[in-house]
Amino acid sequence: MPLVHTSAFKVRFYECDLYGHVNNANYLRYMQEAAFEASAAAGYDPQRYAQMGRVWYARATDIEYIRPAQYGDTIAVKTWVADFRRVTSRRAYELRSTTTGALIARATTDWAFLDAATQKPAAIPDELIRAFFPEGLSERCLGREKFPSAPPPPEGAYRLRRRVQWRECDSAGHVNNAIYAEWAEECGMQCIAHYRWPVTRMAGAGVGIFYRRMWIEHLRPALFDDEIEIVAWLSEVKRATAMRHFTVTRLSDGALLARINVLGVCADVRTGAPRRIPQAMRDDFAPNIAVCSVGHCAEEERG
Repeated sequence: MPLVHTSAFKVRFYECDLYGHVNNANYLRYMQEAAFEASAAAGYDPQRYAQMGRVWYARATDIEYIRPAQYGDTIAVKTWVADFRRVTSRRAYELRSTTTGALIARATTDWAFLDAATQKPAAIPDELIRAFFPEGLSERCLGREKFPSAPPPPEGAYRLRRRVQWRECDSAGHVNNAIYAEWAEECGMQCIAHYRWPVTRMAGAGVGIFYRRMWIEHLRPALFDDEIEIVAWLSEVKRATAMRHFTVTRLSDGALLARINVLGVCADVRTGAPRRIPQAMRDDFAPNIAVCSVGHCAEEERG
């Protein structure tokens, strides 16, 4: 059995959005901090990794949002290493309310073990594995689902260009993992405004778009002052849900830095219950919705 660690985080006012919910990106921050604390509790804090000349780099995150947390809540983040492979590891998370015990979110993050100097994969030492699995590591490794594929962006894909800010980088010298979720949210908000459905109009219609699940795949690190382009488009538009896809590309060399998929649900802003996507919204977003192609069906369900 792996070591299990729990960290508690009291929700701060500035971590909440206009709906009064914890912003989606902040769950990733809780997870990251809990992972660091769990590693330190196992004897591997940042200083020890520095002595080893090694670093963990997030490669992919899959998070499912169950219910929103709000200001004043305390979130218990339970985390454990699910498995080790030669140069990678998967860490699992459960986020619960300390008051009610209700499940708020669950997630996994796949991490790559790198040589800090070369940034190339390094073999995970046996002593590190034993620290996290003191009773021994099972030979069985969890399967890895492929990152959900996306249909090609339509002509109406929304494009946002920006430069990486100093505050977005962490001590590893890269843009912090949670920032990619912020970029997707920023691009998404500008996209809905571009297609004439800003949050104020949605509020007038009594609906909002809430995250149900988010997948992030990190392919290459973004660095300070990189100019990037974020592209956003929709697919699989159904009665009350839709998939929004994002790519993050560095303009100087055309390198694809990250891919992000978000399953969004249209819901009543007062009750949180799913609501049919307004027909006017479907019509306005038509240019942003990917058409059907082989292997993909960006089907708009109107029934």
